[in-house]
Amino acid sequence: MRNYDHPNLFNFRDLGGYATADGRVTRWRRLFRSDSLSRIDPADAASFTALGVRTVIDLRRPREVERDGRVHAFHGLTYHHLHPVHAEWEEATDAAETSDARWLANRYLDLAEHGRAAITAAVEVIADADNAPVVVHCVAGKDRTGVVSAVTLGALGVPDDVIAEDYALTQGATERSMQFLRRLNPEVAKMPTRWLASPAETMQLFLADLRERHGSVRAYLALPDATYARLEEHLLERPA
Repeated sequence: MRNYDHPNLFNFRDLGGYATADGRVTRWRRLFRSDSLSRIDPADAASFTALGVRTVIDLRRPREVERDGRVHAFHGLTYHHLHPVHAEWEEATDAAETSDARWLANRYLDLAEHGRAAITAAVEVIADADNAPVVVHCVAGKDRTGVVSAVTLGALGVPDDVIAEDYALTQGATERSMQFLRRLNPEVAKMPTRWLASPAETMQLFLADLRERHGSVRAYLALPDATYARLEEHLLERPA
């Protein structure tokens, strides 16, 4: 993992440097994941634009975009709003589930199934080298962003345990992010604790669920072979 200095972003990181099962590694500075880019202000702008980002994929609900705004229209930046349809977490019927990891994995499986069209569209955008560098984000950069990051890395052949470790890195950003959000909206403090968790086990369970239903991450995405070839060509390299 390589961190970047964005004072108003708390969960921004590069998905480069992860080894695949065949010995290749994901390239640096091609694909980033983040919490909400609507918070970028002059304190962030220089470090953000220095990355040369060409494309932003915003996974937030329309009401979240309306509430918080979208990333600034930096010169040369293309913006995609790809909202995965998914149930409100307040409506979950498995409240008696005692494992936070299992409960969260259930939410992600619902997101993957009902939001499949938007998730697949996001991976298609990522697969086009002309769009790179790409930043994928939602509000906290944990759940929707975590799922899109996971299926992208999974399609590239990054092992589940490595994907889960990347997902779990969000935990270190959660408290700083929540402090910021509580200042803006005290109601955030009432959010259930399990909603904020990001144990590695969650992602391992989710990926196992996805394979049980679809056979593989690529079968879930159901993209043409040519798309996977493009994804590999610009996001993977042989280590020096």
